Amino acid sequence: MNEQIQQIAERLKGLREALEITPEEIAETCHLSTEEYLKLESGNVDISVSVLHQISQAYGVELTTLMFGDEPKMSTYFITRCGKGIAVERTKAYKYQSLAAGFAGRKADPFFVTVHPKEENTPMYLNSHQGQEYNLVLEGRMLLEINGKQLVLETGDSIYFNSELPHGMRALDGKKVVFLAVIV
Repeated sequence: MNEQIQQIAERLKGLREALEITPEEIAETCHLSTEEYLKLESGNVDISVSVLHQISQAYGVELTTLMFGDEPKMSTYFITRCGKGIAVERTKAYKYQSLAAGFAGRKADPFFVTVHPKEENTPMYLNSHQGQEYNLVLEGRMLLEINGKQLVLETGDSIYFNSELPHGMRALDGKKVVFLAVIV
């Protein structure tokens, strides 16, 4: 599995141990079985941003700290220069680039997300997490499924939705899609 996913898994385990939380407790927080959660800590399976978001909200840790390992330090402003945001490529299909990782106490987490095309018969991975989400398509087209409803978004289209509903996306036309995602 990818080295970045292994590092995230190590941070999850370290957080759980530092807070003296049992695997059963944190699994319940994430709406996972204990076995599913321990697989995340093993670093042998992909860890969704939605699970990381649930953990960050429940235990008062910055989402980007779990994803990238750095503690935010800025409280007045934080600039992310073009192409310089801290990035994690969860799988070969998804890349998240944080746009506010250095700002402490964020009320929202903005990311550039790049999704590469997959085979059309590959099932779409759905996730859900507390709060709301805003997506603005910057390049390409994507199929966004929210609670069973399928929507096609093109360059310039945006959507704001309840992220507690199961949702997932797929790049269309055999090309990558890049979008701004803001998780609130």
